[in-house]
Amino acid sequence: MDESFEDLLKLFAKTTDHDDMRQLLEELLTPNELKDLILRWNLMKDLYRGKPQREIAAAYGISLCKITRGSKILKQKDAYTKRILSDRYDDHLRI
Repeated sequence: MDESFEDLLKLFAKTTDHDDMRQLLEELLTPNELKDLILRWNLMKDLYRGKPQREIAAAYGISLCKITRGSKILKQKDAYTKRILSDRYDDHLRI
């Protein structure tokens, strides 16, 4: 990845305050980009909790192709997203 991506990663890692992170995301992303990011996170949570892909597609009005990417990520042994979801849901914590 390029230097700008690394710069963004450092910025996100440094931003620890909830309200600051909200403001940062709202300033950097359009409402539609935020909506897409939230959709991606919701479908990842649904997949992790075992909801069938067809149900997810119907619930969000999206294609199975969009869901397949999330499913492939969760099948990876070292996927960070999978670890986050495991920490939150396997320990009965809620987002």
